Amino acid sequence: MTRSATGTTTGTMPISLAHAAKQYASLPEGTSLPSEVLAGIYEAKLFKLFVPKDLNGLMLPLPDALRVFAEASEIDGTFGWLVTIGSGGGFFSATLPPEEARKQFGPANAVVAGSGLPSGVAHPVEGGYRVSGQWKYCSGSTFASLYTANCRIDRGAEAEPEIRSFAFLPDQVRIIRDWNSFGLKGTDSHSMAVDDVFVPEERTFSIMSLPNYDDPIFRYPFLPFAQTSFAAVCLGICRHFLAEAELFVAAKRAEWEPAKPGRAEETKRAISRQEAKLEAEATKFYETVERTWNAFLAAGDMTEEDQAEVGTVCRQLSGSVLAYAHAIFPLLGMAVLMEDHPINRIWRDLHTVTQHAVLVPKPELV
Repeated sequence: MTRSATGTTTGTMPISLAHAAKQYASLPEGTSLPSEVLAGIYEAKLFKLFVPKDLNGLMLPLPDALRVFAEASEIDGTFGWLVTIGSGGGFFSATLPPEEARKQFGPANAVVAGSGLPSGVAHPVEGGYRVSGQWKYCSGSTFASLYTANCRIDRGAEAEPEIRSFAFLPDQVRIIRDWNSFGLKGTDSHSMAVDDVFVPEERTFSIMSLPNYDDPIFRYPFLPFAQTSFAAVCLGICRHFLAEAELFVAAKRAEWEPAKPGRAEETKRAISRQEAKLEAEATKFYETVERTWNAFLAAGDMTEEDQAEVGTVCRQLSGSVLAYAHAIFPLLGMAVLMEDHPINRIWRDLHTVTQHAVLVPKPELV
């Protein structure tokens, strides 16, 4: 995202940040985001796309933010995923009490890591709760300024089940370095744990409560919010895969031609066909999101039909990007089977992001 003299965004990534992210992509796989990349993200406010302007955020409309996620992911999957997840945490800036939200989301380096699974237990005490629990897959765990997680409230055996969200400070959280996936290795999506920590009432919230800010994103249903965000990451990573495949074929042309004349040209045409399919799918995705977003703005609510349509187009995009990558990967030969090959890394990143539960097709559709 470039910035004008007034500090506002114009819709593309700052050149310096894009360069730093590309340099990061050349580091050994699994390397955490370097300090210069994080500094660039903070300066461009990429973790604050959904934070109110009153809290030093950008508050972009959802369709605009999705293009940022896709662009970041096209540079590098880990970079794009962390920008997307970090931005998504801004959703909670409207659920915390206003003064607490200002304290936690106002600083330039504010970013949330956490989990939506209710795998913690909170015991009510005077002024708040004592909380213990452990949560998996907390992307950005090593640099977050705030951690959020869901817990079951223990009010005794006779009480109705209740789930509430909690915000923990970094010194309350223990990071368990157990993220060992075959893709998106540098996202630091480790488990986090808290051990009988005190959380004051003002650092608890419910995402079902009325938001404290009027920005439309805070009334947008959380499931399509997550689906569209992750689908944009899929789109960006697949664009990166096909672009790298095209460069690879160009570099291999001289080597391939003596043994199999025409192989490079045929493979290049195959890549072009997949790129055309991908862009058609991208057009459908953005058209659906923008149309339903505008309907949501006009009505003040999102219909169940529109939510279902958005979910369908996101899952279709997720499945399609895998199909496009699978159509090309076998044509590239043995070199891309090596784990240290850039195309292999992108291929694994793509498979990792499409594994997210909100993008996986419903069982009856498989």
